Amino acid sequence: AWRLWEEGKPLDLADEFLAETGDLSELLRCIHISLLCIQQHPEERPNMSSVVLMLGSHNELPLPKQPGFLFYKKPFEADCSSGNDGSSSRNEISLSLLEAR
Repeated sequence: AWRLWEEGKPLDLADEFLAETGDLSELLRCIHISLLCIQQHPEERPNMSSVVLMLGSHNELPLPKQPGFLFYKKPFEADCSSGNDGSSSRNEISLSLLEAR
């Protein structure tokens, strides 16, 4: 989404039906607001009441910054000793289940 926004092609994100039949300015506004909601730092993200106001108004929106976490497929590199081509990430979590006494 960010890459398309930067390239000036955010409507490529939209379903073909919406792009053909919907209000394009509303669609662009929703994409813009969604990018504001995924900013890396919480203080840069709008709270829900602000999002509701943004959706219901035609006020100018702040420009989104590049999100903190982007996944791009990197071209094949000669040194791939780890076996990871850079196109995926691994997230590990631990889970604790609590039971009543």
